[in-house]
Amino acid sequence: MSERIQDARLQLVGRLEDTSLYALQAPSFINRYFVLSSPGTRRLMAFPEVVGFDSYLSMLPATTAALRHLFPQGRGGDVDILTILRGGLNYPVEEACFRSGIRVRDIHFVSCERIIEDHVITGLEIKYEKLRVSAGRTLVIGDIIATGDTLRLCLDQVVDRFRRRGGSIRKIVFFTVGGTRAIDLMEEKTLEIRKIFPDFEGFECFFYEGVFSVYEDHGATGINVPDIDFGWKDGAVSPDFRRYVMEHPYSLLEKCIIYDGGARRYEIPVHFHEALEYWEGVWGRADRIDPLALVEEKLGYPRGTSYENWLHINHFQDLSGWEDLWRLEADLLEHADALSLETIALQRINAINTILKQYE
Repeated sequence: MSERIQDARLQLVGRLEDTSLYALQAPSFINRYFVLSSPGTRRLMAFPEVVGFDSYLSMLPATTAALRHLFPQGRGGDVDILTILRGGLNYPVEEACFRSGIRVRDIHFVSCERIIEDHVITGLEIKYEKLRVSAGRTLVIGDIIATGDTLRLCLDQVVDRFRRRGGSIRKIVFFTVGGTRAIDLMEEKTLEIRKIFPDFEGFECFFYEGVFSVYEDHGATGINVPDIDFGWKDGAVSPDFRRYVMEHPYSLLEKCIIYDGGARRYEIPVHFHEALEYWEGVWGRADRIDPLALVEEKLGYPRGTSYENWLHINHFQDLSGWEDLWRLEADLLEHADALSLETIALQRINAINTILKQYE
């Protein structure tokens, strides 16, 4: 767990149309962090079947609501969009700015690609950039953050270019399906950037549905991918999303919360093959996977956890009225031993194969 999130608490800021907006508060935070929950993002992150343009549209209402919260009636001046290719193209920040009455002055591009060999990240490389530098810019960025290595490299490049060309950055607004390491990175980068641009105000970061954790090992299934797959354990997941998943409990057992965002939008067969590979792996080793250990891993705490401890583990101490959700999760844990992972995996394999035929 990130030490910075240990004492953090989710606090309900309000509801903007269909979007719940939570602030993640901790005494040590330099920046401001929020969690967005909406019908579209809940569906996106519970079901790998949400692909293509639909995955883009699913984030649009929540993104628009966040910008309207930051810039009421479009106040706050111009912004620039920095797109980190290719995953950043999944995020509807330009359209959300338009709907919020915010003028986008420039759109910058930086490509940063992971070099992956045998499911292991062996390096990163930047192949392309287009930056129009000026002073006092507010950058709006959307991208997935797992380890944070991609963002770190891109920010280093962008800040260096602005410095060399006489520009400056005033603030960074970030939208992400992201993990706890994003907070560590943004806190560190704020201090570094202020040494270069003293007027830098910091980050305002919006997480869709929760601040997730990243698997550090192969998990209870033995097939999760470390430093890539997202999970709930040691994170801060919105109660809205947790309730949604309890209404669709098999989604709790998915490989991770998002799979690969770029493939999900632009290489759909690749995305479905990844989902299929996972469920075939579960099916093939179902007799060796402890279903209770798997459910405990996915929920992020052990069976028998009291309501008071559940609130603390999930950073819900400042929220009320979620006893029914705790009971639903406790009931799932109570009956986890009876889950037939082989049956569930076979159902998912058949469903994914049926959809995959439409894209091949």
